[in-house]
Amino acid sequence: MWFFGSKGASGFSSRSTAEEVTHGVDGTGLTAIVTGASSGIGVETARVLALRGVHVVMAVRNTSAGAKVKEDIINQVPGAKVEVMELDLSSMESVRKFASEYISSGRPLNILINNAGIMACPFMLSKDNVELQFATNHLGHFLLTNLLLDTMKNTSRESRREGRIVNVSSDAHLFTYKEGIRFDKITDEPSYSRTTAYAESKLCNILHANELSEQLKEDEVNITANSLHPGGIMTNLFHHSGIINGIVQAVGKYVLKSVPQGAATTCYVALHPQVGGATGEYFKDSNIGKPSSCTKDSDLAKKLWEFSMNLTNSS
Repeated sequence: MWFFGSKGASGFSSRSTAEEVTHGVDGTGLTAIVTGASSGIGVETARVLALRGVHVVMAVRNTSAGAKVKEDIINQVPGAKVEVMELDLSSMESVRKFASEYISSGRPLNILINNAGIMACPFMLSKDNVELQFATNHLGHFLLTNLLLDTMKNTSRESRREGRIVNVSSDAHLFTYKEGIRFDKITDEPSYSRTTAYAESKLCNILHANELSEQLKEDEVNITANSLHPGGIMTNLFHHSGIINGIVQAVGKYVLKSVPQGAATTCYVALHPQVGGATGEYFKDSNIGKPSSCTKDSDLAKKLWEFSMNLTNSS
């Protein structure tokens, strides 16, 4: 359990669970995509959204694991609307295939939760020759969001309901270099640091949401874009780092959040009426938080956007 749980302005704290922060919220008629919904907080996010009446599309790399999660959710929430679709965020081909199939299905899209992520893995390149953490945590979500944005705009316009884009980041961005992102190191193995690469990819999640928020405001569409830190959580995210994983398993239950607590901020930002109209914000413990100063660097956000556009357009 998380020791420090004083309530913030929202009335919730680090101890609040996903069910608690969505209590009384009716998501009937909404459709959401949750990436990485077959493990960790993605499972709880999908379950609680379904519990609140949302039609949930689980976008997962392992569809067998996804099918098992879907079965579990339906057993717990009779009548839940849950689907499983294959998505490998490290492959731009897979992202494009997913988006094409989703658009062709004619489904609406009210909520996009960019949740999936990998952490501190050894140096590897994606199929598109991009460092794997940057490719999975940021670039795949960047491309997915761009490809589905028109669908979200149409849904918002036709339903007259606010669309929400939610990027799950972390506080790891606090440990990036002063310049924020070393764009020239994305495919450079000799200078690779698995922890720095992870921190930079999480900074990208925040910068992406901030720049997207500005563009959506300029377009005058009823869609918000926010990022969040779910908190330190007892999940398998640390499995690539043996020492850290050992520490997590030994002391985690005393200082880390449970999975229901870890999914709370995501569900709060995705569903709660209190968040209506809020955009370009960074949330923590189901309240607006204070990220590092580099996340507010609009020039860096624009540079990242251009860099990401060039990578996705050239693939």
